[in-house]
Amino acid sequence: MIKIQKAPKSDNKLKKSAKPGKKVEKKGMNYNNAEKRGKNFMYANLEKSDCYKCDFGDSNFDYASFRGAHFKSSSFNGCSFRWAEFTGANLKNSSMKSARFENTVFNSSKLEGVSFKGAIFKNTIFLNTEMSNIKDLDLESKEIKVFEDMPQIEISEEFRVAIINAMNNDYIKKSRVLDTRDGGINTLSIMLLLEIYSEQEIIDGLKLLSEKADRDFHTLSYIIKFIESDEREA
Repeated sequence: MIKIQKAPKSDNKLKKSAKPGKKVEKKGMNYNNAEKRGKNFMYANLEKSDCYKCDFGDSNFDYASFRGAHFKSSSFNGCSFRWAEFTGANLKNSSMKSARFENTVFNSSKLEGVSFKGAIFKNTIFLNTEMSNIKDLDLESKEIKVFEDMPQIEISEEFRVAIINAMNNDYIKKSRVLDTRDGGINTLSIMLLLEIYSEQEIIDGLKLLSEKADRDFHTLSYIIKFIESDEREA
């Protein structure tokens, strides 16, 4: 069982997203040459953030979403990125030395010149991301998986239907956690969940999520809460 931590008071003042169908407010944050060391960004929606030459050293980015974010020439040394998701992010020439990655996904991200020296990885996935110009990354590590395309996995028909039905909920669909841009199933998310839960546990959690999801979310952590909740009720 995963213990989803309650986020301490966050340093960043991120604007809340609007409800589905409403006008979406600006997300993320914008800093230049700023020092934000040792801050808490847990569960933060950093979508479309634009930061340059900033120092976020020793900060907590667990369960954060970096979708479409630009953090160029910045320092993330010693940061934690458990269950963080980098989709379409640009981290060019940034430093992630001694950072910690667990169940983290880099999807279609730009990592040219990024240093991972001394970083700790556990079940970290790189998808459709150029790897040749990354520094100090051990691609032979069993804790690092690299895919050129969305991986194919075998799941039951009941599981497939549960995923599709879940996306009838506007909040789940808007999150883009379970599907891809072309409307297919996000098999990376499913792979990560199957590392911990059985198909049936996820199916039951998705049914509960479909009924009760009533706010915007951006990472798998929200889905995990419902899987854990269903397990406790059972």
